[in-house]
Amino acid sequence: MIQTQLYLISPPKVDGDFPQRLERALAAGKGPKSQLVTAFQFRVKGIESHEAAALAEPLQAICAAHDVAFIVNDSVSLAKRLKADGVHLGQNDGDPREAREELGREAQIGVTCHASRHMAMNAGEAGADYVVFGAFYPSTTKDKGPDAEVPDLELLQWWTSIFEIPCVAIGGITPDNCKPLIDAGADFLAVSGAVWNGDEVAAVEAFAKVMRR
Repeated sequence: MIQTQLYLISPPKVDGDFPQRLERALAAGKGPKSQLVTAFQFRVKGIESHEAAALAEPLQAICAAHDVAFIVNDSVSLAKRLKADGVHLGQNDGDPREAREELGREAQIGVTCHASRHMAMNAGEAGADYVVFGAFYPSTTKDKGPDAEVPDLELLQWWTSIFEIPCVAIGGITPDNCKPLIDAGADFLAVSGAVWNGDEVAAVEAFAKVMRR
């Protein structure tokens, strides 16, 4: 049984052999009765939209073949252009209601909520399909700034006890430190460096050993 699933976030560079690495990671997460990786976020910054689309398309096809949701970070326009499964919004990346109007009822819209119950409730009221809390641990991917509040496990427990909208934990999550987040009720663990900074197959398999119970 899988209590929590993996939400993979791309590294900053997705050219070269990354499509093959993504294929291996998604395949490694497939079990006989369940799938560990259920979402992939395309998070590439600082490039033109046409270049981003060209990089995204083969990755999107791989995700589709594995029945993994393909989510675009920040850009509603790119998500619409690609007909992606959804978009992830930071606090300064737009309103979930407007994203819904652009992308349609079936789109999966997520919102970064840091350590804030207020932000999460606002996101839920605005129609978000999931909320993200973090960074729970030090992270090179999730830039939280020097004054950002670090969420505690009680936040996950509170959210899952009251709301049906799934919650995602993010920030420095590894196979060695993920169990408390799982036990606290996180529906998804968003991971990047823990998978892509080494052997992606071994990393996904290590998460699986903790997450499949």
